[in-house]
Amino acid sequence: MVFPVLTLRARMASSVGLACVFVALLLSAGLYLVTQGVVQQTQLSKLSSAASLVAERAENSLQFGQFDPDDLTRQDVPPDVQVRVSLGRSVLIVSRQFPAGLPLSVDPGVYRLGDRYVLAQQLGSRGGYALLTLALSSQATDDARRAFLRAVLIILPLTLLVACLGAWWAAGRMLRPVAALERSAREIGESGDLTRPVPGAGGQDELSRLAGTLQTTFRQLEATRAREVQFLRAAAHDLRSPLAALKTRVALSLSRERGPERYRQDLQEVGQDLSRLSTLAEHLLLLARSPQTMARQPVPLLEVAADALDAARSRFPDQDMDLSSDLSAGALSVPGDRILLGQAILNLLQNAAHHAPGAEVRLSVRRIGAQVHLSVHDDGPGVPPEVLARLGEAFYRPDEARSGPGASGGGHGLGLAIVRHVAELHGGTLELLSTPGQGFTATLSLPLSSA
Repeated sequence: MVFPVLTLRARMASSVGLACVFVALLLSAGLYLVTQGVVQQTQLSKLSSAASLVAERAENSLQFGQFDPDDLTRQDVPPDVQVRVSLGRSVLIVSRQFPAGLPLSVDPGVYRLGDRYVLAQQLGSRGGYALLTLALSSQATDDARRAFLRAVLIILPLTLLVACLGAWWAAGRMLRPVAALERSAREIGESGDLTRPVPGAGGQDELSRLAGTLQTTFRQLEATRAREVQFLRAAAHDLRSPLAALKTRVALSLSRERGPERYRQDLQEVGQDLSRLSTLAEHLLLLARSPQTMARQPVPLLEVAADALDAARSRFPDQDMDLSSDLSAGALSVPGDRILLGQAILNLLQNAAHHAPGAEVRLSVRRIGAQVHLSVHDDGPGVPPEVLARLGEAFYRPDEARSGPGASGGGHGLGLAIVRHVAELHGGTLELLSTPGQGFTATLSLPLSSA
């Protein structure tokens, strides 16, 4: 059997209605107990008051031998209180309406017996102890109970109806902002404009905070989408150029017969284009790396830095490159991926050598607190502030005529972007500092696993 799915408004209304009925039942039970107790206590108090009056008169009647029931129940005794005085199995005095079914031998005390409240107490006499019995009908208590139950049976359905209607109305008013959010989100999804304002954002209540969160999320998604589109366009452009050059060289080589030396030269140029394409593909794969696919093992940073420095020296043999550190090789360990960290350090060294040819390049590794700072500094011409602000963006390549450092080696504008991405994957940061004419410094900060 398939049950219909209730809307949020219907669930809220039914929940509030059931809660109101539950509260009404609790209040009714409490009122019932209190009312019954008050009515019963009133009846017993009436019986006790009448007993204190009748007992003294019964003592006198027994003393003087006058057994007149009207003398016991004068005007000050409530008319619904019935009296009986018995001695053993004999009834000495009894009211006219005293219940016939009440036995002679009742226990002294105040209690309910059948449909009567009974008060029994002993009276002293010369012939023994007489028993004074007062009876009062419990009809008042029963009538109050029945009236209360009838009222509850009428009030509870009305309470449920009114509570559900009120909750339905209140839920509708409360869910209006949710409906507006739904319409706005649907319109944003259909239009694709994630920068449109979301209604209700900016307030202090829960729905306003939800609208603000959605608006912030949409704008972050828009910024991410814009970066991805820019990235894909730049990647397509950078892939198209070497592919077109490679296709042109192959077509020219095959257009006419050439000698072995010319074919060798053409193949070398084709190899260079393929090497550039391979490097670009590797860099793109590094930029697309997610934290879930990254290996996390203790990496000896000094050892990795030394290996990267050797690789950079082999590529730039005329460049003066040095490594310095204030700790021993085994004292620094960074949790992460050794290949990614090695590539990041190599990119920093290649970046300095490529844009500051002939300048001194210094690679230093220092521990500061719970982090290790790996800095690459060159004595090149530096970069202006407007260029420094954009370094590290994927595919950003400043003016080729600039002689200062900045863009990555290889000419794709991915070197520093890869370093920044590797830093983020390892929970670190990349800081770039430069002043025109005073060199360029790139500092990679990473958290230490142990010291």
